[in-house]
Amino acid sequence: MGNRDFRIEPLRLTPREQIRRYRTLAGAHVINMRNLWPVPSDYAGLRQSWAKDLVAGITVGVVALPLALGFGVASGAGAAAGLITAIVAGLVAAIFGGSHLQVSGPTGAMTVVLLPVIAKYGLGVVPLLAILGGIIVVGMALTAVGRSVEFIPFPVVEGFTMGIGVIIALQQVPLILDAPRGTSESTLMAAWQSFQQADWSHAWLPLTVAVAVIVMHLIGFKLVPKWPLSLIAIVIATVAVVLLPISVDTIGALPTGLPSPQLPAFTLGMLQDLAGPALAIAALASLESLLSARVADGMRPDLTDTNPDRELMGTGLSNIASGLFGGLPATGAIARTAVNVRSGARTRLSAVTHAVVLLVVMLLLAPIVATVPMAALGGVLLVTAGRMLNLRLGRTMLTVTRADRNTFLLTFGATVLLDLVAAVLLGLLMAGVMSLRHMATYSVVARQNLPTSTAEGVVDWTREQEHLRDAVAIFRVDGALFYGNSQRFIDEVNDLDHDTAAVIIRCHQMRILDASGAVALDGALRRLRRRKILYVIQGMNTTQRRTSIMMGATEERHHVKELSEALGWIDHELRTGKVG
Repeated sequence: MGNRDFRIEPLRLTPREQIRRYRTLAGAHVINMRNLWPVPSDYAGLRQSWAKDLVAGITVGVVALPLALGFGVASGAGAAAGLITAIVAGLVAAIFGGSHLQVSGPTGAMTVVLLPVIAKYGLGVVPLLAILGGIIVVGMALTAVGRSVEFIPFPVVEGFTMGIGVIIALQQVPLILDAPRGTSESTLMAAWQSFQQADWSHAWLPLTVAVAVIVMHLIGFKLVPKWPLSLIAIVIATVAVVLLPISVDTIGALPTGLPSPQLPAFTLGMLQDLAGPALAIAALASLESLLSARVADGMRPDLTDTNPDRELMGTGLSNIASGLFGGLPATGAIARTAVNVRSGARTRLSAVTHAVVLLVVMLLLAPIVATVPMAALGGVLLVTAGRMLNLRLGRTMLTVTRADRNTFLLTFGATVLLDLVAAVLLGLLMAGVMSLRHMATYSVVARQNLPTSTAEGVVDWTREQEHLRDAVAIFRVDGALFYGNSQRFIDEVNDLDHDTAAVIIRCHQMRILDASGAVALDGALRRLRRRKILYVIQGMNTTQRRTSIMMGATEERHHVKELSEALGWIDHELRTGKVG
């Protein structure tokens, strides 16, 4: 039964039927757009879980405060911009997003994209970039591309995540040394420039503060892992710096309220210049938000899964809102989302509460937050970066398969040395190349002898055909005949003895035939015709046969369905003296 044809023939429609089908799909999508907006069921079960949601929201707010400030500083836009982003984007994404548990705000990955853009175009373009990126992400939601994240291979995600961890760590060199920020667009080179420009007669002070913050985290992870360690470490470091006193850079003045929303000034030329960075921000925002939501779904399988297209809608709207308030581009934050889930959240009330907590801090505690040492934020972000470097999983990626290793290393290296969007694209390209290599490896082009089992039973030459057994070569093509193995097919089919009179090419288990495969088939058959060798193709389905004929490789008369037909066809043609 191993030779039974299990291939599914693709549905073939007339042009009129195709137009009608596309109309139906478009209409269904318009109806499904209703699922992109908030509904009462978003808060199902709130009566039972509101207390846990409030506690989780307060916990996440406490954890998010130092991260929002730190990522704002790391991006070059300042702590105030990070805090505004966490409040505005966090609130909008919580209400409009597709995940019940996602927490959005400024992230380390986004700072990596923003730094070179700010260096080239200036700080004033950041809100406009957030709005442009948000508009693009909303467009992605409306065109239903959210589920594309399911096709991103795990080695790409892991290489991307670990690469971001390295970059976040490198970005903290100016903060922990109170040194000028490097001017290079390369994060690695900029960190080295900052290190070279550090005044070591003073740099040991902020470095000591950063190391103390890291040590407090390491001790806390072992003794009280559920406590808000980032906030505790920053409070202790701030008190120590104020009381000793230690001369280090601090965050400085923060706004005591949200600014009024306004549309940033722009020109047509600016929009053209920022098109590329806006696309990069949109790609990163959508990618990180969808990946973070997928992580949350895995942590709470008992809750409704994320609607990926609605999650993109929420991410897009949150970026637009953040830009209108002068904030940064935002995305779903894996670390804060994980804290939210582990704190017992069940509805999006927890993410809303997190934004409200940060707003209260801005309104009431801004003067106190202004005294936080920059080096303490650098230490917190170094800990965050370290937790993104899953060395055990990284070692596993290096040893599982060669394809996984190559994809992981390329994505990781490109993330550190190039940029994030290029890293994901290169990782996907490598994964695609390795997949094609696997497809070519597992596609079989081999000689076959009779008798053999087929769907019609055991097939062999009849007694009258026995004289053809050594004169007819049978080749079996399993899997795919495409550009990845076309030359191997040509070499196999043309490696024939001089006394070969005919060739049967069995394609009953061939699933893929592309134009390159048809050209390879044509090349092999041309050589057979030049050698006066008869040939017949057995078992192609309708689509493959059509491709072969359209590409000029074969004619209809050279195709048969069953192997027994091919044997009879060869016998008849040879008896009548026909060739080719």
